[in-house]
Amino acid sequence: MPLTAERFAPYGDVIAPTIAAAQAMNDGRFERFADLARVDFDAANNGHVALSIARSRNPTTFPYRFDLVERHPQGSQAFVPLGAFAFVVVVAPPGESVARQDLRAFVTNGNQGINYHRGTWHLPLIAMAERQAFLVIDRAPADGNCEERVFEQPVVLDAP
Repeated sequence: MPLTAERFAPYGDVIAPTIAAAQAMNDGRFERFADLARVDFDAANNGHVALSIARSRNPTTFPYRFDLVERHPQGSQAFVPLGAFAFVVVVAPPGESVARQDLRAFVTNGNQGINYHRGTWHLPLIAMAERQAFLVIDRAPADGNCEERVFEQPVVLDAP
């Protein structure tokens, strides 16, 4: 289903410029779309916000079979495409457990990023072409901030 802020709200934030968020800056030469997502992290154990870039080596092929989802209990995690391209996001609500039937798939419109709320279950990053790059904003160090669950039966994700 197409990604919208309303549909994605239980799982995180949609990062995209909106008219409501536009503010003039630098003598009106730029528009700033401020506060589009909440970076939320546990500062314990010397944690800090980290900016990284992730670039795909191989595209995901569809139908895509997976049996693993993950969550980050110590902080939010954002992915912002560094270019105009759509990508697929698969999520389930935050909680101690996750079931296959809780999964929801979204497709971005090519100009949206996403920010998973702390603890939201999600499929690891999917890229539909080689060398697609994302700005990643999450908690570092990553130690203790990634929990994985493996389903007994694989889930099949059809082409978007």
